[in-house]
Amino acid sequence: MNILLLGSGGREHTLAWKLVQSPQLSKLFVAPGNAGTASIAENVAIAGDDFPAIKEFVLRNEVAMLVVGPEDPLVKGVHDFFLSDEELKDVVVIGPEKLAATLEGSKEFAKAFMMRHSIPTAAYQSFTSATLEEGYQFLESLQPPYVLKADGLAAGKGVLILNELSEAKSQLKEMLVDAKFGKASATVVIEEFLDGIESSCFVLTDGTHYKILPQAKDYKRIGEGDTGLNTGGMGAVSPVPFADDTYLAKVEERIVKPTVAGLKKDKIPYQGFIFIGLIKIGDDPKVIEYNVRMGDPETEVVIPRVKNDLVSLFKAVGNGTLDTMDLDIDNRVAATVMTVSGGYPEAYEKGKEIGGLEKVSDSLVFHAGTTLENGAVVTNGGRVIAVTSYGETIKEALASSYANVEKINFEGKYYRKDLGFDL
Repeated sequence: MNILLLGSGGREHTLAWKLVQSPQLSKLFVAPGNAGTASIAENVAIAGDDFPAIKEFVLRNEVAMLVVGPEDPLVKGVHDFFLSDEELKDVVVIGPEKLAATLEGSKEFAKAFMMRHSIPTAAYQSFTSATLEEGYQFLESLQPPYVLKADGLAAGKGVLILNELSEAKSQLKEMLVDAKFGKASATVVIEEFLDGIESSCFVLTDGTHYKILPQAKDYKRIGEGDTGLNTGGMGAVSPVPFADDTYLAKVEERIVKPTVAGLKKDKIPYQGFIFIGLIKIGDDPKVIEYNVRMGDPETEVVIPRVKNDLVSLFKAVGNGTLDTMDLDIDNRVAATVMTVSGGYPEAYEKGKEIGGLEKVSDSLVFHAGTTLENGAVVTNGGRVIAVTSYGETIKEALASSYANVEKINFEGKYYRKDLGFDL
C-alpha cells in the first residue's frame, strides 16, 4: 500500500524509518519531510494544513493510508476532511478527528474532560482578559511556584512555571492582555504546581481497544540540571526506571482506561496515538496534559523499541481490531540525545552545513530540523539531529549516543551532556 506521512521533524523521520521496514508498504511519501526522510522515502512539498493539495496528491498517487505526525493538521480537522469527502472517506487516517484533537488544542477542554471522568490531575481555574482580576486573586490563593498555561497551541512554549507572585501576575497580564502567545493565550489555565518526577505514557487506540507503548522520559529544559527555557525536548530515555509494574498498573487503571472509556462515553471518536504527560507524586500518577500524537523526542526512543510491523498496527487501528494484536517490545534501553542550533529556543540561524553524519556507527540518526541545499544537508530548525542508541542500561545507551553526537558537526551545535542525571 502507498502511505502519506505528514510532518517534517524527528518524530516523522522515526515513523518513516519504521514504516519502510514493513513488507506491506509499496511507497512512502512524506509531506514536507526533511533531509533524513528524503533518504528513505519521497518528500513532497505540501504543507500539512493544505487539505486540498493533500487530497489531490492522495488521489493521484493512490494513497491508502494517511499518518499524521504533528498536532496542527489534527486540530485543524484533517481527519474530518477525509471522512466528509466521498473520494477520501475510505483512506485510513491515523490521528484523531477535530473534536478529539481539542484534548491538545485546548488545555481548558482537556481539564474539563479529566474532571468529568475522575482522572487524577492538578486543581485549576481558567481566565480571560475579562477576568484578569479574578486570576490575580486565584494566584494569591496558591502556594508558589505558579503554573500558567496558554489554553491553545503554542509549540510547546506556552507553559510558564514562576516562583514569584508578582512575576506570575505580570506574566498573566502579558498572556491575556498583551497576547504573549497570540491567540493561544486568549484563555489561560492556572493550576496548582505538582511536585514530582515526570514521564510520558503513549497509547495507541482504535477508539475502543488500546495498546500501551513503552514509557519514556524526555528533558524539556535547554540547560543542564533542568534549568533555563523550555524547549521542544533535548533528549529522552525509555524505559523509565521509576515506572515499575505497580506504578504502570495504576497508570492503566486510573488514567488509560478512564481516558479511552471517557472518549467513548462522550461520543468523541479516536483513532491514533494519545500522549499522556504524567507526574509521579509519591507513588501515584497524575496527568499534566494530553497530546493527540506521539511526542518528540520520545518517538525517537519509543518507536525503536517496538518490534511489530507498524503498518499492521495502523491497519488494526483503522479497522477496529487492535485487540487482536500483541505488542512485541525490545527489552533494551533506548536513549536519544538532541543536537540543537546555537541560540535555540530563542533566535537561531538556519542553513548551517552538517558534517560527520556518515561517521556515526551503532546508533540511529533521526533528522529533526534539516533540509537539502545543493546536495548538502543543512540545518533548518532549532532542533537539528537526534542520535538514538540501544544499551543494556541507560548509562550504556547514553554513552553510545554521546560518542556519536561528537562525530556530528555544524556551526553553533549544542546539546545537553547530563541526560539521565535524575534517574
